[in-house]
Amino acid sequence: MRALDFINHLIPPLKFTDKVKMALSWMEEIRTNILPVADKGVFMGFITDEIIYDINNPELTIGEVELLAASCVVQLDRHIYEVLRIASENQVSMVAVVDKEMKYQGVVTEEDAVTAFTDSISIQTPGGVLILSMFMTDYSLYDIARVVESENAKVLSSFISNDPLDDSKIKVTLKTDQVELRHIKATLERFGYKIIDHYQEDGGISSEQDRLGNLLRFLDI
Repeated sequence: MRALDFINHLIPPLKFTDKVKMALSWMEEIRTNILPVADKGVFMGFITDEIIYDINNPELTIGEVELLAASCVVQLDRHIYEVLRIASENQVSMVAVVDKEMKYQGVVTEEDAVTAFTDSISIQTPGGVLILSMFMTDYSLYDIARVVESENAKVLSSFISNDPLDDSKIKVTLKTDQVELRHIKATLERFGYKIIDHYQEDGGISSEQDRLGNLLRFLDI
């Protein structure tokens, strides 16, 4: 699940010497509204169709244009989740990938990252999601799974993140194979686990937008 494995080689980088009109032409051909810019192997940022329309000068070179999100990069070996997190933080639909020498290698699109991540964490499988808050020292997936399994359910996947409301704690997000969460919640709480959120799914996911929505709820980003 490394960024390297999901680079989209159909999206070429623009150079500083390319003209704005060329960027717009590529966008129309590739059917995107954003393209990466790399100069001498170094990622410089993104240009969007909105930027192009605002400057209204197709003869300008890319080097004369103020670009977006120059820090929107991940290294080759970073998990695909990092791509989603950085794309979300920068509010762009793709993230540049660089090697250890910070040389540009390509981009991973948000769509490709969502597809890869949802497939890996069983987000498309009907079930329920529980979010627990606890100290890291209290975390044991084995113990949590054992409690869940006592209610004839299984943990399909789990995810740990920082608790934004308490720096001393973590959030543990669990995807279970059961839609009905009432008994699982009650049992977890009886064992002393604090549940801060949950949601349930009634069936399969029907669209990319639904998949993204469910993924963002799962990750709580």
